[in-house]
Amino acid sequence: MLLVLSEEQKGHLGCLPRVGGAAVGELGRLAVELLRRGAAPRACETAARKLNTGVDTIQHGVEGLMYLLTESSKLMISEIDFQDSIRVLGFSEELNKLLLQLYLDNRKEIRSILSELAPKLPSYRSLEWRLDVQLASRSLRQQIKPAVTMKLHLNQNEDQTAQVLQTDPSTLVHLIQQLEQALGEMKTNHCRRIARNMK
Repeated sequence: MLLVLSEEQKGHLGCLPRVGGAAVGELGRLAVELLRRGAAPRACETAARKLNTGVDTIQHGVEGLMYLLTESSKLMISEIDFQDSIRVLGFSEELNKLLLQLYLDNRKEIRSILSELAPKLPSYRSLEWRLDVQLASRSLRQQIKPAVTMKLHLNQNEDQTAQVLQTDPSTLVHLIQQLEQALGEMKTNHCRRIARNMK
């Protein structure tokens, strides 16, 4: 699978040949550090002084490298696919090897950083349900008004929570149909490919 870069990202990465091969390693280290700790404008200013270039050039280079490394790590791109993805940038063979080595050295760490940043979603524990039917009221002697009440128990970050939901049967049937349709779509080749690349 090849990584497709937009014109903006190509422009950001276009500054790498100007700063030189030694600086690419420094920019890569800075990109991984920014992923780990978050934005640090002073780090870019320090690197710009150290490399005798503009702060904007360093910042664009770091942003381009961050995108290249995170997307490649997220998709688990192989060495050959990574080389093919950056070949369209027109860099020298030496710079392409530096970028490949930077990717291979940092992809496991980047994947672990990305997994820590992923939101922790609640998971299903159990479901209790009850069907209530109102057969009559003071004003209407013969009415049938069904309602389904569900209590959904969830686990979230080692805490247990419960959500109470109430609906009528027709809405519940529609919800079931939509969920079955979504599960059916998950079995298509396209969705399987996407799910496999997200792991």
